[in-house]
Amino acid sequence: MKFFAKYSLWLFIPQACSLKTLSHENIRNILKSVNPYFIPFKHSFANAAIPSEFSLMVDVPHPLCLMAAEDLQSHLKDQNEWVHNFGLENDAENIIGKMFGVLVVKTKENEIGYLAAFSGKLAKGNHHSKFVPPVFDMLTENSFLNLGMQELTRINKEIETLTDSIRIEELKNVRKNHSIALQNKIFDQYHFLNRAGEQKSLIELFKEAGYKNCVAGAGECAGPKLLQYAFQNKMQPLALAEFWWGLSPKSEKWKHGHFYPCCKEKCEPILAHMLSRIDSM
Repeated sequence: MKFFAKYSLWLFIPQACSLKTLSHENIRNILKSVNPYFIPFKHSFANAAIPSEFSLMVDVPHPLCLMAAEDLQSHLKDQNEWVHNFGLENDAENIIGKMFGVLVVKTKENEIGYLAAFSGKLAKGNHHSKFVPPVFDMLTENSFLNLGMQELTRINKEIETLTDSIRIEELKNVRKNHSIALQNKIFDQYHFLNRAGEQKSLIELFKEAGYKNCVAGAGECAGPKLLQYAFQNKMQPLALAEFWWGLSPKSEKWKHGHFYPCCKEKCEPILAHMLSRIDSM
């Protein structure tokens, strides 16, 4: 079987087992123990369903993306590991709909499955089972971001206590410069791969795309997270799609359960690099 093309997998197989005694489900569990974010499909499908070249959703998701999204949406409905108010219950306070992404991939062992991700944070966190990690985790304790935000809070409190307009303006300039420096340091933490292993920084990518500055929140969308994890783990991306889950109190554009292409403003400069040479390897 192709699942055992890599000898390293034998390290995860109990000694009492043999090829004949291992079921397809056993093999899936072994692969999942090797890579906890890889999700095999529960239902079989014809090989003809596998795209011959990478499929990025523009209008209609690839059928395998629809299968993956259906599985992920069932998880969102049934899970009880975390609480996030999508606005689908009776709680009308602090509704935060969320964009989710699924990336159909082929592993080094030729197993077909998918990866899942959410844009930004989910339930005030970056790490949840079933979802790939962020490209850069801004929420780590005592990170430069937390320390930088503490300094901004200190400056704001000092401004509130002042009556000297000249001193207030000085501190406002200090706050502005500190905020810009902090944002640029955040941008500098993001580096993205393509399938050839070539890496570029977020700042570099936006400059190449003709932007004067990076867009706030760039690199936190589901699509780049998924591709980054796939490339880091030598998986071949096959098809990518994103869908909105929950209500959107700020915009009527986003509809619950609807699919949308990757955003142009934040993702296009990043994906131009990440998807270059995607089918040439």
